[in-house]
Parts: sequence; structure tokens; C-alpha cells
Amino acid sequence: MNDFESLLARLAIPDPFYEKVLGEFRNRRLTVVLRSQREGRLAGVPMAQHAAKALGIEGDWKKHNGEEVQKGEAVARFQGLAEPIMKLENLVIGIIAKPSGIATAAAKAVHAAGGRVRLVSGGWKKHPVLIKEMVREAVAAGGFGQRILDQPFLYLDKNYVRIFGGIGQTLRAVAADRTAKVIQVRGEFAPIAEEAREAIRNGAKVVMVDTGSWEDLDKVLQVMKAGKSSSGVQTAFAGGIRIEDIPALVRKGVDILDIGAAILDAPWLELSYDVVKEK
Repeated sequence: MNDFESLLARLAIPDPFYEKVLGEFRNRRLTVVLRSQREGRLAGVPMAQHAAKALGIEGDWKKHNGEEVQKGEAVARFQGLAEPIMKLENLVIGIIAKPSGIATAAAKAVHAAGGRVRLVSGGWKKHPVLIKEMVREAVAAGGFGQRILDQPFLYLDKNYVRIFGGIGQTLRAVAADRTAKVIQVRGEFAPIAEEAREAIRNGAKVVMVDTGSWEDLDKVLQVMKAGKSSSGVQTAFAGGIRIEDIPALVRKGVDILDIGAAILDAPWLELSYDVVKEK
């Protein structure tokens, strides 16, 4: 049993606190409406559905993962006994609000890109293990990729380049592996344009400019445009990218943008959870 299932099992056990506070109302059936307090994109819904069901609460879900929601619009309507209904409030908001904030920011970025560049947010892998999958699913619900390429690939970051002593040395060390190679260039072993040329000569599929410097990106893009030898090689860029930067970066001709904080640190989608009076 994982930590989330253990939490649900504990919440399903009657709690003396609720018996003391709710008294005779403890077993009263209540109806609650979960609403969004601003427009956005939903994520975390499957886990929230599972949580409601585990607590014996009936859920009528008006909206689902990846769907848009407007300010004031109902996401779900719950019915159940007072104790589990009260237990569900913080749980369901916690499950949906932060992932939906991530999905909302991702959807805005997708709109800004207009389908002209691949958008990914690889930073989900560095989140704490307990929430990593939740963050990954939120990124996907917003329309982002979770990996630089859909096909299998080797990601050779700055530390591999440092271990092997340069771009060419790193790519030659893994040349026997037929998997696509993605390599970071940072200008640590040669000017960044020369590192890009070296990456192309040694079979890189994607050259990742990981410095966050637009000047570095321009230099690498010039290399890409300079000769036919770079045909089929893609350029990726990462580091401090904001959603409002996307149109300008698209115009430069970059193929892949890896966006971190602007997506993963997005504010929660505010939700309300209100008991309603039945007519």
C-alpha cells in the first residue's frame, strides 16, 4: 500500500473529533459543490475521483482532466455523510488545485506557441518522489510533452560532458548505442558555436542550449542554418524561459523549448468547496 492509499485508509476510519463536533449531524447526508474561482485547465481529477470513492462519497463530475473551466463553474457535485464530506474538503482541493495551476500555465504556453515549437517541461522529474507523478500528469494535461523527444534517447547533460572532457569525446563514448543523442552545449570546453558544430559532426540528434542565454541560442542557430551538415538536427533551449518569451523564441527558429519554473511554479487554481442547501 502506497502513502496515498494509507492516507485514504486512515481517513475512512471514524474519527472521535467529528463525533464530538458534529454530534447528531455526523450521519446527515450533505451535498457539496466544488467550483473553480478562476478560469483554467484542470488536472488531478482521476486521483480526486479515487479519493472521493474511497471515502464513500458519490461524485457527479462536471469536468475532467485536461478540460477548461470558467470562473464560478462547477467542477463536481458530491453527496455523502457529514463526516467524510468534511474530511474530503482539504484532500480534494489539495489534489486538484496545484496540478491545475500547472496545467493552466502549460495551456497558456501552448497557446502562445501556436503549434510552431515543441514544448516540454522536464523539471517534473526533479520533484519529490511523492508528488512527481502528479506533476508529470499536470504537465501533460496542459498539453506539454514530458520528454524532449518521443522516441528513446540518451540525454547527455553537462556532467557527462565534464566527465568525458568535451562534446566530441562524450558523443564518441556512446557512439555504439544507436539511440538518439541529446547533448547540452554550454561553451565550457570551446566557444558554444564550436561545441554545436562538434555535436553535429558526432551524430547528435538534438543540441540543447542549456545556458538560458539568448545570445548563446543565436550562435547555435547560426551554426544550424549555416550548412547542410546540420540537416535533421534539432535545437532545444532551456533556462529562465517565461511564457511571454515564447513568441520571440519561436521566431528565432528554435525547435524545442524546455520550460521549468514558469510552468511548475505556477500558482494554484483557486477552488471553493461549499455545502449547499437542498431544496
